[in-house]
Amino acid sequence: MKKIVLTGGGTAGHVTPNMALIEKLREMNYEISYIGSVDGIEKGLIEGMKVPYYGISSGKLRRYFSWKNFSDPFRVLKGYFQSKRLLKEINPDVVFSKGGFVAVPVVYAAKKRGIPAVIHESDMTPGLANKLCIKKAAKVCCNFEATLSYLPAGKAVHTGTPLRKELFTGSREKGLELNGFTNGMPVLLVIGGSTGAQRVNEAVRAVMPKLLETFQVIHICGKGKTDPEFDHITGLKQYEYVSDDLKDMFAAADIVISRAGANAVSELLALKKPNVLIPLSIGSRGDQVLNAEAFEKSGYSYLLREEELNEENLLNAVRTVDNNREKYISAMETATERDATEIITGMLDELASKNK
Repeated sequence: MKKIVLTGGGTAGHVTPNMALIEKLREMNYEISYIGSVDGIEKGLIEGMKVPYYGISSGKLRRYFSWKNFSDPFRVLKGYFQSKRLLKEINPDVVFSKGGFVAVPVVYAAKKRGIPAVIHESDMTPGLANKLCIKKAAKVCCNFEATLSYLPAGKAVHTGTPLRKELFTGSREKGLELNGFTNGMPVLLVIGGSTGAQRVNEAVRAVMPKLLETFQVIHICGKGKTDPEFDHITGLKQYEYVSDDLKDMFAAADIVISRAGANAVSELLALKKPNVLIPLSIGSRGDQVLNAEAFEKSGYSYLLREEELNEENLLNAVRTVDNNREKYISAMETATERDATEIITGMLDELASKNK
């Protein structure tokens, strides 16, 4: 039996593609293990899939001044030695990294032990963690074709992003029933990523009375970010986080307001959901802005920049998408979709066979 170690964490976007690969790798009869941070979001998600999980020390490498920049390198170094020990014990044939800083010591340890590693970049341009890993990787996969220009030609492969099959099995009827909604009004889904988006939450709540004149609203706010004042309003349901039922809520949604993380935009495109993208830009490296600009240019999304987020612009964005739903759907239907799960697992299997 071939063995694989997967790694990646920090946000759900660094984990859910791995979850899609796990489903396929199980079909291929792989023995699967996962290395992540000790208490990151990835721990609960992966353990929920009954995959052996190993936590290591991890630190963030920041582009800005922080006192933690002096201590975190030692945490990363500790994680590297922990990864070397774990890889020696598990003895995998191949390693796959979805990114995040916890993955850096794992990829470096794999290279040291002669284990081929495949890494995946979801955003338009490589993040710092993946930049550090590229030279240690056997192959570098990417979500966007335009990203190939930022990657070494001999290693880079345009694969798209793996998406879980269950995402496509949602039921509109069940999504409406879960929220106590009817078929009489369209549904607006607001989702700010696995940790929520406070600025988006505040903007949506400011115009909620006007939104409820036209829509039934599902608002996924993020952990600790629900507002009790909005708990018992007819036509509105708010949640901190949604897991198993998310597929049904997507199926029920006619329009989506979302951040522009790579995994989020890939899901919206695959599900053909007309959307307003509000990319995180303040305090970020700008990767979400690039993702959103690419989707706007392709006609898949309405881009509302965070700096321009106010009541008037948000209502205008939602109304524009609502009035042009068919146009957005038609544009998304022209997209050339790739079966990233098949491409990546095929690549991993080839490398594992060579390493046997």
